[in-house]
Amino acid sequence: MHRSIWAAAMVSLTGLSAVSEARESNTQWVDTFIGTGGDGHTFPGAVVPFGMVQLSPDTDNPMRGVSPQPEIYKRCAGYHYDDETIVGFSHTHFSGTGHSDLGDLLVMPITGDIKLEAGTAENPDSGYRSRFSHDKEWAEPGYYGVELQDYDITAELTTTTRVGMHKYTFNSADHGHILFDLTSSIYNFENKVIWSDIRKVDDRTLVAYRATNGWARNRQMYFAIQFSQPIDDYQFINQDNMRYRCMNCLDSKQKHSTIENKAVKMTAGKAVKFVASFKGVDKKPVYMKVGLSAVSRSNALENLKTEIPHWDFEKVRTQAKQDWAKYLDKVDVEGTRSEKRQFYTALYHALQAPSIYQDVNGQYRGVDGEIHDGKGFEHYTLFSLWDTYRALHPLLTYIDPDRVSGMIQSMLVHYQQSYEKMLPIWSFHAHETWTMIGYHAVSVIADAYLKGIRDYDIDLAVEAIQSTANNPVYDAIPEYKKYGYVPMDVLPESVSITLEYAYNDYAIARMFESMGKTKLAQEYYARAMSYKNVFDPQTRFMRGRDSKGNWNKDFNAYEAKYMGPFTEGNSMQYSFYVPQDVAGLIELMGGDDAFEKRLDDLFDTPLSKDMIKEHEDIAGLIGNYAHGNEPSHHIAYLYNYAGKPWRTQERIRQIMDTLSSDKPDGLAGNDDVGQMSAWYIFSAMGFYPVSPGDLSYAIGAPQTPKVTLKLANGKTFTTTAKGLSKTHKYIQSVSLNGKPLERNYLTHADIMAGGELKYVMGDTPNKAWGSTHTARPPSLSEYK
Repeated sequence: MHRSIWAAAMVSLTGLSAVSEARESNTQWVDTFIGTGGDGHTFPGAVVPFGMVQLSPDTDNPMRGVSPQPEIYKRCAGYHYDDETIVGFSHTHFSGTGHSDLGDLLVMPITGDIKLEAGTAENPDSGYRSRFSHDKEWAEPGYYGVELQDYDITAELTTTTRVGMHKYTFNSADHGHILFDLTSSIYNFENKVIWSDIRKVDDRTLVAYRATNGWARNRQMYFAIQFSQPIDDYQFINQDNMRYRCMNCLDSKQKHSTIENKAVKMTAGKAVKFVASFKGVDKKPVYMKVGLSAVSRSNALENLKTEIPHWDFEKVRTQAKQDWAKYLDKVDVEGTRSEKRQFYTALYHALQAPSIYQDVNGQYRGVDGEIHDGKGFEHYTLFSLWDTYRALHPLLTYIDPDRVSGMIQSMLVHYQQSYEKMLPIWSFHAHETWTMIGYHAVSVIADAYLKGIRDYDIDLAVEAIQSTANNPVYDAIPEYKKYGYVPMDVLPESVSITLEYAYNDYAIARMFESMGKTKLAQEYYARAMSYKNVFDPQTRFMRGRDSKGNWNKDFNAYEAKYMGPFTEGNSMQYSFYVPQDVAGLIELMGGDDAFEKRLDDLFDTPLSKDMIKEHEDIAGLIGNYAHGNEPSHHIAYLYNYAGKPWRTQERIRQIMDTLSSDKPDGLAGNDDVGQMSAWYIFSAMGFYPVSPGDLSYAIGAPQTPKVTLKLANGKTFTTTAKGLSKTHKYIQSVSLNGKPLERNYLTHADIMAGGELKYVMGDTPNKAWGSTHTARPPSLSEYK
């Protein structure tokens, strides 16, 4: 809750009672502003768990012909906490991505003269944007509110899965306007609208459409809009052909046409806007509902009428909060106020995507551009798999395994509909962006299958996995199979691609072995050892090599070079990316002590900014360890594999204490659609999935005194940390259901059986616990 006193003052007495009752849930610990500062790239607005609508304020966006342009990277989610103006409220946003798009259907309530351009942050009066203050801004799960200072308007937002609801209170004006800007988007430095239109259906209803070329090409979205009272006046604006009366403004003193005398009922083009005007609104809220659909205007209207058939804003707000409570109450956490705020906000961020991308009638737009009937399953979008396979998807197998099946079935229909016959790589809104590397959808499927989550077409999953892992047109897979590595003269980022393919192949092998497909499993286990082919025994680093076998002559272990051998990282980091066979990697690096030293070198050696200047998204640095970027996320846990778990305990505390907080800049880098948050959740409980698919979790060190996870099978799994404090960060002993646990890892079966994992903490390391060879997590070279 942010500015809770102000928020309480703004709700009605009826709504206040319902909201107060809900405050006993864990929603009270969520601060939606955590991550909106720094490079967290989260948004503070209204969304329900896995919701299609993310209704949130945009504090800046690119404007045609305006210089200088805003720094887009910091505003990938449309909002940045450092900004002081709001340009409007749009209905679709990414949470925590390193790339921008969306921002569909920007809406801005205004009074006085109607300006058609947003204007600039430096000169807000030049456009329709408004100043605002964080002192008069408030939010909770499923709800957002703010005072727009320049208009004296209280704006409040809430949402269902497919419909956003707005409440605008004009505090000191009898005549108010609501501006729709279909040109606005969260993408690049110019408008990317291919086509748009807006139509007036009756005196309370509009429908609209737009297609955009952003990160996704020709992405289509439809809108149905209803007002709680009739429009008194309106204006279509088409800046393509200048069919409006005033090029720069619609002066409120200008005589407006009445609805009855209006001839034009729609306008279409690449620069379309619309203004709805209302009289007699002084201190009387104007409500608005906006339904979304990727299929059609009629579906958008059906979504609207089905999900919010009334005008009770507080009812929608309360239901949204209850929806969040159902999920957030699946985990009970004891700890300090700051620890609870960080944990539950992380869980809140982790449960926003993948998101529903399907209408109430079951229809959705497929990656082939066609309309499909998905009545047999829930269809999802937004698969940031290079990021989320690591911890987010494993977390979802415990929080909501039923949704995981729907997500996998969504991946499988993506495969069927794609021209390339590939599982998704980084996809959203019926488009594959081909961003990032590897084929990590196979990891998500394998991990879920091995955990018994199988409510999808298994035979199709096997077919899709095989087709993806052997696809002749994707990122040098033929060369990978021919040479045992991706040659650097064939494809950039070759070392990272080789290493990630090898892990993916391990996940495939695990799944196929469990299915009795022994021959196929052995083939992929062999491919999983390909990491050795890019390990240079002379330097003992992962290193690029060409198709003739020659090592990269320009090798620099510290350099993260754009289009170089590594993906958003350097060899210092990627030399530890062998999650499937850490034991084999330790042997290559010279044994346990040499491996420990290499880990220490990673954390302790400063990284010059010159070495990462080509990558703006390498953040959260501790030496060369980059917590803000996913290739580092498993590394602190690798001391366990060298028999030195107390070193992992030190590093986890170091990361937690220096790179996370409950402030707006409390994330060390962008949240990457919940991956950073999932890392926090697992690590706070004291363990982490280093290699999803092997069904083990390396034990780190708990960061909260007690966490209880309520499992879908009706059991609970509880972690307790006796004696935990800032100084007592070392594990002295561990017991599972009262029996001593000497291994430094958990298994999936341990968690699903329920019970208590008890840590006893102290201020000095217990170097005996978890140090024996048999205590270490499983590795491929020892398993096979």
